[in-house]
Amino acid sequence: MGGNIGQLGIHTSKSLAAEDPFDPVEPPKRPTSNLIMHSMAMLGREFCYAVEAAYVTPVLLSVGLPKSLYSTVWLLSPVLGFLLQPVVGLASDHCQARWGRRRPYILTLGLMMLSGMALYLNGDAVVSALIADPRRKRIWAITITMIGVVVFDFAADFIDGPIKAYLFDVCSHEDKERGLHYHALFTGFGGALGYLLGAIDWAHLEIGRVLGTEFQVMFFFSALVLTLCFIIHLCSIPEAPLRDVTKDTSPQQAPQDFPLPSDKMYQYGSIEKAKNGSVNPELALKGEKNKNPAEQTRKAMTMKSLLRALVNMPPHYRCLCISHFIGWTAFLSNMLFFTDFMGQIVYQGDPYGAHNSTEFLIYERGVEVGCWGLCINSVFSSLYSYFQKPLVSYIGLKGLYFMGYLLFGLGTGFIGLFPNVYSTLALCTLFGVMSSTLYTVPFNLIAKYHREEQEEKRQQAPGGSPDGGGRGQGLACAVLTCMVQLAQILVGGGLGFLVSKAGSVIVVITASALALIGSCFVALFVRYVD
Repeated sequence: MGGNIGQLGIHTSKSLAAEDPFDPVEPPKRPTSNLIMHSMAMLGREFCYAVEAAYVTPVLLSVGLPKSLYSTVWLLSPVLGFLLQPVVGLASDHCQARWGRRRPYILTLGLMMLSGMALYLNGDAVVSALIADPRRKRIWAITITMIGVVVFDFAADFIDGPIKAYLFDVCSHEDKERGLHYHALFTGFGGALGYLLGAIDWAHLEIGRVLGTEFQVMFFFSALVLTLCFIIHLCSIPEAPLRDVTKDTSPQQAPQDFPLPSDKMYQYGSIEKAKNGSVNPELALKGEKNKNPAEQTRKAMTMKSLLRALVNMPPHYRCLCISHFIGWTAFLSNMLFFTDFMGQIVYQGDPYGAHNSTEFLIYERGVEVGCWGLCINSVFSSLYSYFQKPLVSYIGLKGLYFMGYLLFGLGTGFIGLFPNVYSTLALCTLFGVMSSTLYTVPFNLIAKYHREEQEEKRQQAPGGSPDGGGRGQGLACAVLTCMVQLAQILVGGGLGFLVSKAGSVIVVITASALALIGSCFVALFVRYVD
């Protein structure tokens, strides 16, 4: 009996040594209702994004923002996100909060989104009520509005990484794929609702007269939708905390008494003491530095370690990031200037004409129709996400990825070469294919890469103790999401100059060329896992 106990102790210590803090026991299958609740965060986020797209330019114009500050507003947020997102992703991988690893960050960023909306939609009204001097009022209104836009953009861009990592942490591999499809479905649905809400003339309705202006109406609905969606999201699936077992186990406890991993609790590190105080030889070889996993967590969260992780990124991660960057650069190039393209190129309007001139009114009509085109994009993105699951069984992830880029490239190319109202609106459906592809396929590949790494570690564990550090999914999702910020920096800094020189048509041609290049890249260089 004693021999059996001793063998059990050694076996337990080895299993704990092989346990990866980023690789808990496979979670149970989640019901569809849980995955839908988890996806509500994407609905709320995209709803507020659509409201910003519809109202931020009128807000900035109404407070008198100088043209010289436009680039600052649009570039500051992606620059901050690009620099800080990997840091927060790595920190969330090692977060030991009782509420879980990801949800504290999601809650904080959600509150930042709400604060940013409050500032840029209500800042002018609040300043007008508090300050009478016109010059001071204008300065404060511009300052508060700029801060609000930057804070909202920063948080909204940032929050996608923790949401995806949260999904990956609490779901089995099959549920990860289902969850990503629901994320894309509700992303499109939220964008469509936001654009439709922005198209309503609230000034002539009772709620508009009660709340004051259409900006206050939009803040009311945005805050309501965002709050409800994030409450549902944060209560969707329990997230077990990442804990240091040295805090939960007394030094006298025998190895067979160690709490083994379960679907209720993740554990970080291990205590490898055998019965009667004997020390496991593997621990002795590792040295004293491995005795305190919490200390190793702090060491892992240094900028030097972060930069090393990014530089030493495996080639297949790097190729996926490059393809994601190309895709988002093409997509944003088209979407950010699409309404202007409709007004100037399709409708032949003039945004610089007198506000009561026919040319300016035609331009405004083109912008309105362009907003309906963006709404069509969101609706079709939601529908396409619903059909992605049966499609992937026929053409695989490689086929989905390639088809998304190719269709978007061909669609934007036809729009640029043959600008027509009806054909352009019809081809907006292909924008939805691209957006759904960007929201699902790359993160699906991240989940498959991580699963493959963990399988390799399990196979190596019997022959030798693998490194338990692991590549956290929070860091992987954050680095992938950084490509969106990098694309925003490139588009915001470069395409504005091209538009001023060659007109809006250059935007859709550029988007088409990038997407077609991206389709070749995803077919030849991105690695796919069966």
